[in-house]
Amino acid sequence: MIEILTTGLPNTVQDLGRPGHLALGVSHGGAMDKQALAIANLMLGNDPSAAGIEVTLHPFRLRAHIDTAVAITGADCAVSIGDRPCPPWWAMTIRAGETLVLEAPRAGARSYIAFAGGIDLPPVMGSRATDVKGGFGGFAGRGLSRGDRL
Repeated sequence: MIEILTTGLPNTVQDLGRPGHLALGVSHGGAMDKQALAIANLMLGNDPSAAGIEVTLHPFRLRAHIDTAVAITGADCAVSIGDRPCPPWWAMTIRAGETLVLEAPRAGARSYIAFAGGIDLPPVMGSRATDVKGGFGGFAGRGLSRGDRL
């Protein structure tokens, strides 16, 4: 389990989207950089379509409540666990009680955090992606807020 400490409303749970529902007025949606999210998942041995966190507004901070492996991809931003700097586009373990921080990017716009095993939220129309406009999917159909636990 993780707890969101610092976030912006555009930061959401995303996967590769929900194709095939345009006739119902539901967009494909999903991660803006699907390749970056898929690579983060593959780095952890997950299915490439597993849900992760799309970080658009930095800095972003979360605390682990259990030991878990994470992978960070996407925008070129400073990443740290506690006071230890970590390379982007890398998989690492965050221990219970530690804080993961993604600072503002030097280049790019969106960062992706994948977790070993993915994020376990109920799928809607075959996807865990957040559709903020529709108010469904992801974490209660909204952006992540301080105190949310996944």
